[in-house]
Amino acid sequence: MGSEDGPRDRDRRRVTVVPGGPLLVEGPVEIVTGDGRAVVSDRFVVALCVCQRTRRPPFCDTSHRRRVRQAPQDKAGGSPPD
Repeated sequence: MGSEDGPRDRDRRRVTVVPGGPLLVEGPVEIVTGDGRAVVSDRFVVALCVCQRTRRPPFCDTSHRRRVRQAPQDKAGGSPPD
């Protein structure tokens, strides 16, 4: 593997698809955004948002996770009645 015509193993980056989550890209990476801006990350792994809910594009900020609301408690601080 690694002829002069094709990519060598050390030049490859692994991208892992997380179901319901981000794309995990082994770094370091340079990301070119839709508007042509280049973003560089030297991190070991970079999480890229695919749900478009992030406040830090192109990076994932875990906005894809659902927030589970807890049931309201009664005034005494106990559990709500059944």
